[in-house]
Amino acid sequence: MQSGRITILGIPIDDVTEAEALERAHSFLQDGGWHQICTVNPEFIMEARRNPAFRAVLQAADLNTPDGFGVLVAARWQGTPLRGRVTGVELTLGLAQLAATHGYRMFLLGAAPGVAEAAAAVLKSRWPALNIVGCYAGSPAPEYDEQQRQIIMRAQPDILLVAYGHPRQELWIARNQPFIKVPMAIGVGGTFDYLAGIVPRAPQWLRRMGLEWAFRLVMQPRRWRRIIDAVPAFLWTVIWQGRRREEVG
Repeated sequence: MQSGRITILGIPIDDVTEAEALERAHSFLQDGGWHQICTVNPEFIMEARRNPAFRAVLQAADLNTPDGFGVLVAARWQGTPLRGRVTGVELTLGLAQLAATHGYRMFLLGAAPGVAEAAAAVLKSRWPALNIVGCYAGSPAPEYDEQQRQIIMRAQPDILLVAYGHPRQELWIARNQPFIKVPMAIGVGGTFDYLAGIVPRAPQWLRRMGLEWAFRLVMQPRRWRRIIDAVPAFLWTVIWQGRRREEVG
């Protein structure tokens, strides 16, 4: 299955539904190669404008799912609408079910000490057949790469979930995949924290309305700079760039 691909502020995003993203992931797990999936939200796109290394990773990723209501708004505004969101949390749950069904091995890397283990316990309780072959907090710092590569290669996972937050998790995967060659690796941000119950997730009705950012701001006021980057600054940049293209055209 081939998806359509659009570009927002120079960052490619695949027009996939959740089911199609999981289908693509399954094909990655079967084709004998090693792959990287990114869940792209407005913060990713704004960071990529400032960070050439991160931008290169997103441009080279095998699949970039649309994660974030602002991405949908921007896509529609520029005339290339996307069919829906594919978030890191939902993709993680789908991958866990896929792994449990087909016998794929999963490794959880990142978050604070003990959080990956707590998240793994939640996933195992939901899918008892799921084979989680390792949990490790580790560090995204390059000086720890070799140690972490050895741990992961010994575990031989098929699916690697990395929770260091962007852009560190995506840079970690891109930097280490040529050595560990895990069939499918994906950065999942705060997903382990959500699964472990450390950070509450916005109610579904707020997520449907595109107001998850407001819930996060109330629950975590220290995120205000990130929220500004992800909502008004992002949308203004998309509009401004669109107007510049119209003026040039």
